[in-house]
Amino acid sequence: MPPHEIPAKNKLYYGDNLAVLRDYIPDQSVDLIYLDPPFNSRQDYNVLFAEKDGARSASQITAFKDTWEWNEEAARSYEQVVEQGGRVAEAMRAFRTLLGGSDMLAYLAMMAPRLVELRRVLKESGSIYLHCDPTASHYLKLLMDSVFGPDKFRNEITWKRTTAHSDSGRYGANTDTIFFYTKGGKWTWNPIHIEHEQKYKDRFRNSDSDGRLWQDDNLSAKGLSGGGYKYTYKGIPGYWRCPVETMKELDEKGRLHFTNKGGIRIKRYLDESLGASVQALWTDIPPINSQAQERLGYPTQKPEALLERILRASSNEGDVVLDPFCGCGTTVQVAQKLNRRWIGIDITHLAIGLIKTRLDDAYGPDIRKTYEVIGEPTDVAGAAQLAEENKYQFQYWALGLCGARPTEGIKKGADRGIDGRLYFHDDNSGDSRQVIFSVKGGHNVGVSEVRDLIGVLQREKAEIGVYISFEEPT
Repeated sequence: MPPHEIPAKNKLYYGDNLAVLRDYIPDQSVDLIYLDPPFNSRQDYNVLFAEKDGARSASQITAFKDTWEWNEEAARSYEQVVEQGGRVAEAMRAFRTLLGGSDMLAYLAMMAPRLVELRRVLKESGSIYLHCDPTASHYLKLLMDSVFGPDKFRNEITWKRTTAHSDSGRYGANTDTIFFYTKGGKWTWNPIHIEHEQKYKDRFRNSDSDGRLWQDDNLSAKGLSGGGYKYTYKGIPGYWRCPVETMKELDEKGRLHFTNKGGIRIKRYLDESLGASVQALWTDIPPINSQAQERLGYPTQKPEALLERILRASSNEGDVVLDPFCGCGTTVQVAQKLNRRWIGIDITHLAIGLIKTRLDDAYGPDIRKTYEVIGEPTDVAGAAQLAEENKYQFQYWALGLCGARPTEGIKKGADRGIDGRLYFHDDNSGDSRQVIFSVKGGHNVGVSEVRDLIGVLQREKAEIGVYISFEEPT
């Protein structure tokens, strides 16, 4: 594939994003990158910085099974980054001095080569947004500086991700950080405006006969740098900001306000205001609440409004948007909605299945003709290999083929004996009916397992029970 070229079809990759980036994504082919890399910041902060002496408690191993920990793989990754030399290597050596062999260093060692690859695939006019929480944000800022250059830093955005709450012994931790960098000195930028606050609207106290609200603004050029225009208009002498021709046009359009004190001012209408420019503190995008229609139950799901703001500001229609940790697919969903091309990468079939279902629900099954899934099993041998390597990934993949939602993996406390659910409606009553799924990847179906499924079916009052097995039934 030639450099700078991305196929017309959108792409959804299952696999390690580092390998996918190196093997599939050409140089300078992406306009915008958003990433929200997994990081288990809910655990004891001190655990992340503890030196590893080989004795890890079972609770610690469990706590970090979904994130990165310092081990032989992390050590190799660190060594490879350092051996490449340059600013990134210098930053990693400094982190090693400061952090030792800790999980935080492992996190940074895994992120470093990925950020290097992300810079490679980004166009010179492109932007990257890195979403993180305060536990690692200061280290990631230094790492981003070393990869992109400190002069390419544009903003540290603070997003109020949840409502106020109490944290014992400290201020409530209710914000996330989003670092905004560009690759080059010129980048895509579309100013974003939001509705003015009420106290601003209250300034518009006057109204025309048609009800349009306005406030007056100064037309005098006195004290204005750059000078003005001296003339008399309708018997009122002055030193004005506009030439007499413009003054006449404003008057003909009813845009002038002649004051009782013999002055002339210009009318500024509320309905013509673009709104307030978005600042680096985002408090107007609420988190996804339990009743939100877009809620999927995915633990790190971000609201679509957050991604919509980023995509609108830093990309145009037809641009390519990449999310290398796409999770439940909010970036993909918003890119599709805003007519951007997209590339999503995730290392779990749970995520890939969720994204496919999410797109189906939003756009119908024909949407699958517009994108390609790469890395999923396409034959029996591939499915067998997946079932042998990881039974849970096989389970997620199999459920995804049926359009079912997994019960395990998204939230804790899922019903025992149920691997997935699918709801349907077959009359006008509005009552939801359910199909329950049980998935087995490694052995023949026996009569006892069928009896178990029947028991779960009766317990759940489900309409249909589906048993998916890799092997033929006995």
